Amino acid sequence: MQLAIIGTGYVGLVTGTCFAETGNDVMCIDINEEKINLLKAGKSPIYEPGLDVLLERNIKENRIRFTTSLKEGIEKADIIFLALPTPPGKDGSADLQYVLNVAGELSQIITSYKVIVNKSTVPVGTAEKVAHVLAQKLDASLFDVVSNPEFLREGVAVEDFLKPDRVVVGTTSEKARKLMDELYQPFVRQGNPVYFMDERSAEMTKYAANAYLAMRISFMNEMANLCEKAGANVDWVRIGIGSDNRIGKRFLFPGVGYGGSCFPKDVQALSQIAVQHDYEFQLVNTVVNVNNRQKTMLGKKIKEFFGNDLSGRTFAIWGLAFKPETDDIREAPALELINELLQAGAKVKAYDPEAMPNVKGMLGDKITYAANQYDALEGADALVIVTEWSEFRNPDFTRIEASLNLPVIFDGRNVYTVEKMEERAFYYESIGRKIVHEQIRSRLEIPAAAPLRERNIHD
Repeated sequence: MQLAIIGTGYVGLVTGTCFAETGNDVMCIDINEEKINLLKAGKSPIYEPGLDVLLERNIKENRIRFTTSLKEGIEKADIIFLALPTPPGKDGSADLQYVLNVAGELSQIITSYKVIVNKSTVPVGTAEKVAHVLAQKLDASLFDVVSNPEFLREGVAVEDFLKPDRVVVGTTSEKARKLMDELYQPFVRQGNPVYFMDERSAEMTKYAANAYLAMRISFMNEMANLCEKAGANVDWVRIGIGSDNRIGKRFLFPGVGYGGSCFPKDVQALSQIAVQHDYEFQLVNTVVNVNNRQKTMLGKKIKEFFGNDLSGRTFAIWGLAFKPETDDIREAPALELINELLQAGAKVKAYDPEAMPNVKGMLGDKITYAANQYDALEGADALVIVTEWSEFRNPDFTRIEASLNLPVIFDGRNVYTVEKMEERAFYYESIGRKIVHEQIRSRLEIPAAAPLRERNIHD
C-alpha cells in the first residue's frame, strides 16, 4: 500500500518505519530540511530502541523515503497520516494550527481519492474540522477523514507498534474502513482487535486512556506521601493492590511525577475539552494538581535535609529524561528539580545515557554534564536519582561512597529496596518508604568545609 506520513517527529517516524517494515511503500514528509537530510543518510533524529535498525533496513530496501515536498510526498499515496504537533495553548487546550494548515494545503493538491488519517492526539471533533477545511476546495468524493490515535510508549514504541494490544480506528466511511483494516491486518495476526468506531469516540479514547493512566500514577504518588506520614511501606501497598486482577500491576509505581510528550499535554487538553462542553472534570483537574505537587517533593526532601540552605552545595543527578530508554525531556521532573536547586544556590552535575544533549540545548552551561554516572558524583554532597535507567539499578556503592562528600542518596524512583540500603552506610530517602539511617542527619551539624566521610561518622 502507498502511504504518506506528514511529520517526522516521534510518532511520525515510528509510524512510517513500522509500516515500511511490513512491506508498504512509505513517503515521509517534513518541512525541516536538516532533519530530512539526516533521515536520508539513515540517521534517526530521536533515540528509540530498535528504530535505527528498522530505519536502516527499510531505507536500503527503498520502502521508506523522505522529502520536504508535500506534493511529491502525497502524490501516489492511498492513505495520508497527519503526525503533526498539537502543542498545548495558553489554556491547556490542544493547538490545531499545524493540523488545519496542512489540511488546507492538501485541499489544493489532492486530485484522487485519499484517506486522511489524524494520527496526532487531537481534541474531540477534529476529524470534522479537518474535513471541513478539505471540503473548501475538494469534492467530498475525494477524501475521507479518519481518527487513528497512537498508543505508543516511549522506550518500547517499535514493539508497541509492531505488536499492538489493540488498534482504534474512527470512521463512518465503509471505503476508509476497508483500507484501514487491510493496512493493519499484518499487525494483529495473533488476534488482538482492531476496534472500529465513530471519529469522535476514537478521539476521546486516546485522551481517556492517557488520563486514566496518569490518574493511576498520581493516586500512587498520593498513597506514597500518605505512607511516609503513616509509617507504611508503599512497596508493599503497591504489591498488595496490584495483585487484585481488577486493578492490575501496571502504572502503580510512585515517584517524582509523570512527564513526557503525552500525559501532561493530554490530561490538560481533556480538562479543557470538559470546560468547552460546560463540564467540570474534577478528577482530571486533581490529577494535574497532584502531579504538579509531586514534582516538588524531591526538592523539599533535599531542602529539609540540608536545613533549607543549599548555597555552595553540589548535587549529582542521575537521570534527566522523563523516563528510561528515551532522550525525551519534555515535562521531565528532573528539569524542575534542577531549576529548584539552582535557584537555591546549589550546583548540579548531571548524567543521563541519552538525554544530555537535549538538556544542554535547553540549559547550556548552567549545570555540569558528566562523562558517566560515577563522574557525576565527584565532589557532590548527595546523589539524587530521578530517572530509573537500568545501569543505575546495581551500581558500585563503594565507589559511590568514596566519590560523594556525604553518604547521602535521594531516590526519586525507589530504584533500591529499603532492605538493601539498610545494609549500607548511607542516609537513604525515597518515595513512600521509611528513611534509612536517619541518624546520619543529626551528625551533619558541623562545619561544611570537610567532607563527611573524613569525619568518621559512619555506623
